[in-house]
Amino acid sequence: MATLPVLPLTDAVLLPGMVVPVTLDPSTQAAVDAARATGDQRLLAVPRIDGEYGPVGTVATIEKVGRLPDGEPAAVVRGLTRARIGSGVPGPGAALWVEAATLTEPAPAGRARELAREYRALMTSVLQQRGAWQVVDAMERMTDLSELADSAGYAPWLTLTQKTDLLTAPDVTARLELLVGWVREHLAEQEVTERINTDVREGLEKSQREFLLRQQLAAIRKELGEEEPDGSADYRARVEGADLPEKVREAALREVGKLERASDASPEAGWIRTWLDTVLEMPWNARTEDDTDLAAARAVLDADHAGLADVKDRILEHLAVRNRRAERDLGVVGGRGSGAVLALAGPPGVGKTSLGESVARALGRNFVRVSLGGVRDEAEIRGHRRTYVGALPGRIVRALREAGSSNPVVLLDEVDKLAAGYAGDPAAALLEVLDPAQNHTFRDHYLEVDLDLSDVLFLATANVVEAIPGPLLDRMELVALDGYTEDEKVAIARDHLLPRQRERAGLTADEVTVTDAALARIAGEYTREAGVRQLERSLAKILRKVTVALATDSEPVRVDVEDLARYLGRPKHTPESAERTAVPGVATGLAVTGAGGDVLFVEASSMEGEPGLTLTGQLGEVMKESAHIALSYLRSNGRRLGLDPNALAGRRIHLHVPAGAVPKDGPSAGVTMVTALASLAGGRPVRPEFGMTGEVTLSGRVLPVGGVKQKLLAAHRAGLTEVVVPERNEPDLDDLPTEVRQALTIHTLADVADVLALALRPADADTPTGDALTAA
Repeated sequence: MATLPVLPLTDAVLLPGMVVPVTLDPSTQAAVDAARATGDQRLLAVPRIDGEYGPVGTVATIEKVGRLPDGEPAAVVRGLTRARIGSGVPGPGAALWVEAATLTEPAPAGRARELAREYRALMTSVLQQRGAWQVVDAMERMTDLSELADSAGYAPWLTLTQKTDLLTAPDVTARLELLVGWVREHLAEQEVTERINTDVREGLEKSQREFLLRQQLAAIRKELGEEEPDGSADYRARVEGADLPEKVREAALREVGKLERASDASPEAGWIRTWLDTVLEMPWNARTEDDTDLAAARAVLDADHAGLADVKDRILEHLAVRNRRAERDLGVVGGRGSGAVLALAGPPGVGKTSLGESVARALGRNFVRVSLGGVRDEAEIRGHRRTYVGALPGRIVRALREAGSSNPVVLLDEVDKLAAGYAGDPAAALLEVLDPAQNHTFRDHYLEVDLDLSDVLFLATANVVEAIPGPLLDRMELVALDGYTEDEKVAIARDHLLPRQRERAGLTADEVTVTDAALARIAGEYTREAGVRQLERSLAKILRKVTVALATDSEPVRVDVEDLARYLGRPKHTPESAERTAVPGVATGLAVTGAGGDVLFVEASSMEGEPGLTLTGQLGEVMKESAHIALSYLRSNGRRLGLDPNALAGRRIHLHVPAGAVPKDGPSAGVTMVTALASLAGGRPVRPEFGMTGEVTLSGRVLPVGGVKQKLLAAHRAGLTEVVVPERNEPDLDDLPTEVRQALTIHTLADVADVLALALRPADADTPTGDALTAA
């Protein structure tokens, strides 16, 4: 056990047998001075990694103290033996003194000599690559295996951590095993590095050779008076010969100038060429002439779609205005305020998307569809900046390029399903596109030149108007497609759906026919919906079964009402209002869902127990409030209405809206809830042919609601004959199809007492009472 000053090594590891210089700073200078003061010149060199000393150091002796060639003080030390560091002890000077126990090296055993031979062979490969032949000779002369292993401390490709592991290894066998693994890894890394360097060098040489040949080819073409087909001169000629607006031409010529000055190997040259190609492909001044024949346009719309009178009238109005502006030279082509944006809103399957193609055909314009469902990136609308890798123009610019004209019909499909994401709000980016006062100077981030969209006819489609952001909806003209009547569905199925499905099934009109009565039964009892999507699927199912039958029997098939059960099974939708309202406490309401209008039933029951109101059916906050308002109105006005308030005051009331798995909310169920509770309290069932909609106040006023047309169409589909709507919704009845108005008796009422007087059966009717219902 020896007491020695500690020489800390922060950027080196000293192994036995090594001679290294150590620069002197205050800590190392103190250790050198302490060792020289003792007279034996010995100290303990310890590696310090990340501020911590290792457990093993090297006993070293000071060979020389002086200065390096740059004048920095240094000491040359020689490693002697390994020593394990003990506890610190006091000593003279500022150095750290510790107890050091010399480690005895065990004799080589086992695989040591085999590992030494392998290590020598591997190191010879490394040193030969570096041209260090003298080191190879020195290693060959080493007979001491420990000395051979410790000589690796001079290797520059070993890390400090690896050298520290080598210092702390217990015996020579362990050290040689570590070295063999490290040298193998180093040789593998060298091989990969050499291969990469070779590939880079060969690629660079190839690029330089191609560049030289390209320059020579350009010089030869210049001498021959020929220009490179894809060169900048060709772009200049294309830009000068293209029919471009003046500002676009100036911007394109500026980019051509940059291209002429840029190197072919520069990535900017590729970006400029792509931008120029996009600009030259845009239909800046290409346009189609509108068909000015209003009668022909109306014929096209009527041939493609049954019903939809509002939409057809609006398209004809637009065409008539354009014709008049053209006659008076008011600048129809482009200019502020000449664009039009129509928003077609309605449930699925009513023909919103297909209507865009019919409008384009009626106007004689090109048609292009832009699907916006699920778009979350603002750059999808406005385009990417050209500095980004893989930059593209926005969908509006791509739509015009695809259409090939500057005045197409662009259908913005599913505009209510836009979503704001981390990359911006695409709905906000559409504001400029759809504003007739701004879109004559729309600027795409990729093109960076003004694009006139004022002559584009935009059509937007949406299922739910409330899902469209307010500022975006404000820039569009809303046209509601609330659904089809049964007669319209039969006409659509006969003239459009059936021929299309026959063609898809490979059938002809001579092989299969479907009667109008069968089509009416399918629309009324098999596919009760606002649109015709399920109706078309039912026809496809019938025709598939007919195709199977024709494979064995070639006789023509005629599908009538009595055949539907064989092809489609039993009807799925049958009138149930009479059955559901046969007992007191059930009223038929009208509602609007994402799939159009619908009929829902409100059920009320009373029972013994703690007085109060129980609500079920996944009702939203608005419908819950309507239920409380309905109960409070009846309890405060029951006697005036001929009802016993105590029938509701002292019992537990349960109000339920069936289809409990479907969330429901909206301000239009108040009247229905009042009627259901009044029916329960008076024991008078609601008339089965009655449906109703409207919100109610505590004073009994019936407030107006939305979606009246969709609700009345749903009432008509459900077989109801009388409906109650708020008096202030009477103007909405003008939009109702004539056949629906003739089939329904519509009561416009302003007081809920009048609703009860109409909807409840007479008191002397032979019906069960509310108590009997509760007991049941």
